[in-house]
Amino acid sequence: MSRPKIGLALGAGSARGFAHIGVLQVLEEHRIPVDYLAGASMGALVAALYASGIGPADLGKLAISLPRRSWVDPTVPKMGLVSGDKITEVIRFLTKGMSLEKMSPPLWVVATDLERGERVVFRKGPAYRAVRASISIPGIFVPMVSEGRLLVDGGVIEWVPVRTAREMGADVVVAVDVGKGQAGPVRHIFDVILQSIDIMERQMVNVRLPEADVVIQPDLGTIGSTAFGQAEAMIERGRAAALEMIPRILELIGPLGDGHEGSPAEGA
Repeated sequence: MSRPKIGLALGAGSARGFAHIGVLQVLEEHRIPVDYLAGASMGALVAALYASGIGPADLGKLAISLPRRSWVDPTVPKMGLVSGDKITEVIRFLTKGMSLEKMSPPLWVVATDLERGERVVFRKGPAYRAVRASISIPGIFVPMVSEGRLLVDGGVIEWVPVRTAREMGADVVVAVDVGKGQAGPVRHIFDVILQSIDIMERQMVNVRLPEADVVIQPDLGTIGSTAFGQAEAMIERGRAAALEMIPRILELIGPLGDGHEGSPAEGA
């Protein structure tokens, strides 16, 4: 009898999304297979790097060592404070220019059509373009234009892409929500924008999360959405939250003996 197909939905949260790496590390250590990946915003970035072949341990090292100046390119404000050209090139390089349909596990990326207020799901094409659209936080990144659509952050319309993971064919959806915790200190315009978005989207996530079979919610305390320098702490909190939910995941998918289909990092 075949086991249920598992979909992992990694949600938005800017720097807090580093906690996703800790979750991936724990799933791999416990040989929990991941058949489908769905990502929004920072969750899309982490998912794309993982599905392109960068293992969870190396993802952790990358998150801790990557300097902000390597991906932030300020621009004259018109539709955003950051042009996004640098981060696009970084993502293209790290994912080796792979297309979504070539990634393992398969990855779908969620973005938002700003003018129509619609969810846009990237199922194929260059992963770096899909991720660039999905991480385009309104007011911070210049939106990305794709096929006549003006695209912004996927978290605006689907904070944690549970629905998308289910549409991929997942029988069991494990959702990772990195929004738990108190608001961090507000020091600059990035904090103002990100925390305003977080407050609004918290209402939406409460509607969608019950549709998941397992919800992993790292408690990130007062670590803010711009705290990119605290990656190590966030990874550890992601690990702790995932460890708590391993028994529930195993209960849903059944025993993983010698005949199971492999670990989530198989082929990575």
